[in-house]
Amino acid sequence: MRRPVESAQYTSGQYARFARDHGVRLSVGRKGQCWDNAVAESFFATIKTELLDRQSWPTKALAHKAIFEYVEGWYNTRRRHSSLGYLSPAAYEATQETATERAVA
Repeated sequence: MRRPVESAQYTSGQYARFARDHGVRLSVGRKGQCWDNAVAESFFATIKTELLDRQSWPTKALAHKAIFEYVEGWYNTRRRHSSLGYLSPAAYEATQETATERAVA
């Protein structure tokens, strides 16, 4: 039986060996599984739509500052996410910490 050729960089043997040799644990699932990247893909689509595509960015520094302010000032603290039960990431983390504290006590 012929072994299938892996053409995608993120699933290549060379890439996996490089990551392993440098102490990086890959989060890639099996071929054809898109779920492990769904949240990240949603985030990048959202930041493009809500921030990046709304104006031009004359310098990398201005874009970097705007992205930081968007993520820390809005996305993580106030924007609700369906994958988190319609809580913001900060609120979700707080509920998880509280649940963990109760479980330990």
